[in-house]
Amino acid sequence: MKLVLIEGPGKRDSIKKYLGAGYEVFATKGHIRDLPPAKFAVDITHGYKPTYEIIADKRKMVKELKEKASNAEAIYLATDPDREGEAIAWHLAHILGLKPDDLVRTAFNEISRPAILASISNPKPINMDLVNAQQARRVLDRIMGYKLSPLLSRKIRNKLSAGRVQSVVLKIIVDREKAIRDFVKEEYWNITANLLKQGENKAFKSELTHYNNKKINIPNEQEAKRVESELNASTFVVDSVKRTVVDGKTPAPYITSSLQQDAIKKLKMTLNSYTKAAQSLYEGVEIEGEGKVALVTYIRTDSVRVAPEAQNMAKEYIIDNFGEQYAPKKFNVYGSKKNVQDAHEAIRPISLKYTPQSLAGRMDNTLLKLYTLIFNRFLASQMSCAKYDSLTVEIKAGDYKFKSNGKALIFDGYTKVFSSSDEDEKSSGINIPNLEQGEVLNVSKLDGEQKFTKPPVRFNESTIVKEMEDKGIGRPATYASTIMTLLNRDYVVKEEKNLVPTELGEKVTEYLETYFTNLMNIKFTAEMEEHLDEVEFKGKKWEDIVDEFYKDFIVHLNEAERNSQSMKGEAQPSGIICDKCGAMMVYREGKFGKFIACSNYPSCKNTQNINQDEAPAEMGDCPICNSPLQVKRSKKGNVFYGCSNYPKCTFASWDMPLKEKCTKCGQPLYKHQTSKSEKIYCANKECK
Repeated sequence: MKLVLIEGPGKRDSIKKYLGAGYEVFATKGHIRDLPPAKFAVDITHGYKPTYEIIADKRKMVKELKEKASNAEAIYLATDPDREGEAIAWHLAHILGLKPDDLVRTAFNEISRPAILASISNPKPINMDLVNAQQARRVLDRIMGYKLSPLLSRKIRNKLSAGRVQSVVLKIIVDREKAIRDFVKEEYWNITANLLKQGENKAFKSELTHYNNKKINIPNEQEAKRVESELNASTFVVDSVKRTVVDGKTPAPYITSSLQQDAIKKLKMTLNSYTKAAQSLYEGVEIEGEGKVALVTYIRTDSVRVAPEAQNMAKEYIIDNFGEQYAPKKFNVYGSKKNVQDAHEAIRPISLKYTPQSLAGRMDNTLLKLYTLIFNRFLASQMSCAKYDSLTVEIKAGDYKFKSNGKALIFDGYTKVFSSSDEDEKSSGINIPNLEQGEVLNVSKLDGEQKFTKPPVRFNESTIVKEMEDKGIGRPATYASTIMTLLNRDYVVKEEKNLVPTELGEKVTEYLETYFTNLMNIKFTAEMEEHLDEVEFKGKKWEDIVDEFYKDFIVHLNEAERNSQSMKGEAQPSGIICDKCGAMMVYREGKFGKFIACSNYPSCKNTQNINQDEAPAEMGDCPICNSPLQVKRSKKGNVFYGCSNYPKCTFASWDMPLKEKCTKCGQPLYKHQTSKSEKIYCANKECK
C-alpha cells in the first residue's frame, strides 16, 4: 500500500477515486508540528533557531500516521502547493524519518485525474527554499507576538496582540477613518449645455470642462451665474470631431485577490463565506449523479498565467459555441504585477465540459454562483476584444470649452459572457448627431448643478483586499485571515459592510506609530514581503532576514518598555456608589468599550453598564431638531451621540455637540477627542 498525505480532508475522496486501489490517502488537517503556544521557542542568540513540537491535539494522529507509514511501500507528501504546504511536508518528513532530498514531494495544482497521476509519477525533493521562506515568516510572527503583545497589554488593555501585516492593515483602515473625520466638503458647480444641430430639434448634452485651456473650477452659485451669463452671449462652434474604433480589452483570468473582490462585490458574499466556497470548488463538490468532483484549479495564486493546454481547451470551446470571430488569432497574454510568485496558474475551470448550465440544480447554489463567475471570467480572458465606435466632440464657446463623448458597441467580443463592471454600459451617449468641424450649434438650455466634494469612502472587505494587493502587503493566502483577525480582536467592526476601526483599534495604531515607525510603515512591510520572496526564489538565508528585522525591532521595543507612557488612562470617578460594598464606582474600559466598575476591584467585582441617558454636562441639544441628545453605543461598544427623537430625527455624530455656540457665526461647536488631545471646532465649514 502506498501512502499519500494531504492537508484538507475535503479532497480526500476525489484524490482516492483518481488514484484507485493500492493507495491510501490520509489528511493531516493542516499543521501537525509548530512552535509551542506556551513558550517563545526561538533561540535569539543562536541564529534564531526555532524549537518545534507536535501540536497537542495532533499527537494521537501522529501515532496513527507513524503506524501507517511503517507499513507503506512508498510515501508521498502531497500537501498544498504553496509555502505553507511545503513546510507541512517538511515537518511530516521529519516526523516520519524521511530526508528532505528524498523523492517524496508531490503537489496537485488541480484535483483531476491527469494532474494527479502526472504528479504522483514524478515526485521531487522538498523545496527547502520554500520551507525557509515559511520559517522566516513564522519566526517573525512569533517574535512580534511574544515581544510586542505583552507590551500592548500593559500599556493599553489586557490580552491585546499585534502582527507584522495585520497592524499595517489596521493602520490603513484607521488612516482612512481619520481622513473621513477631517474631511471638509467644498462646493463646486457643473454646467451642462443642451445643444441642437441646426435644423434639428433633438438636443444632446455637452459638459463644460475648460476655460482658457485650463480645467475649470466653479466654486459657488455666484460664479456659476457669471459663467452662464458669458456663455449665453457666446457662439457655440464645433472645434473638433474624433471618430475611432476602440478595443474593450479582455479581463485577465482571476487570481486570488480579484476573485475575492468580485465574489464580495458581485455575489454579495462575505470574505469568510467566499474562502469556504472557493476551497470546496478546489477540493471537490457533490454533483448529483457523479459524486465528488473538483471543479477549479488551486485557489491561492497571484499569477495570471494559463497553461497552453487550457488555452487550447478554451479556444476549441469558444469556436464551437460562439464562432471563430470570438477566438483571437493569437492567445491573449497578461502581464503580472511586481513581486508575483507565479508558482501556479490563474484560477480557472479544470474542464469546460462542466458548464454552469450543465450543473444547475445538481450542486449547491452558492457554489454554483461562484463557479459561474470563475467559468465566465476564464472564457472572457481567452476571447476576442469587444469593439466600439467612439465619438468625441469638443465645442468652443468663446474662451470656454465643452466636451461630449459617445460610444456604440459594434462587436460584443468577450462581453458576450462577462461584464467587467456592474456599471458597464455597452453604449453611451449615442444620441450625438453627425457633426462637422466649424459647425455652429444652437443652445436650448444651460443647466447649472450644485455639487459638493465627497469624503473618502470607508474600506469594505473587497476594497481592503485590493488595497493590500496594490500596496504589496501580505500574500494571497493571508488576505482573508488578516482581515478576520482584525474583526475577531475587535480592532475593527463591520457597519453596513464597511470596516470601521474601534476606539481600541485607533489606540493600538496610535501607540504602535509612536514607538514602532518601521513596523507601521507600509513600504517597510511591502519590502519585507520582497525579502521573503528572496528566500524562496534566490536562496537568501532566512536567518539574515529575521536578524535584520530583529536588530531594529528590539531597539524600538526597549525604548517603548523604558517609557512610562500608558494609554490606559486613570480610572475616573463616576459619582455612583457601589451597591455591594459602598465604595466609589469608576469608569473602566473593557473589550466592548467603557463600563462602570467598583474601585475596590478585585476585592469587589461589581460592574454596571453605562447609562445611555447619562449626558456630560457640556453636551448640547440636537443641532437639527433641538431634542435632547443621548450618549449611545454601537454593537461593539463605540460611543457616539444620537438624537433622542430617533427615528424621526436621525442625527448622529462621533464627536460631541456642545452647549456652547461659535462666537463668530453662532453655529454649533463640536468636540473631537482622542487619548492625547481634544479639538473644538465649528460645524460651519466656512468658519475658520
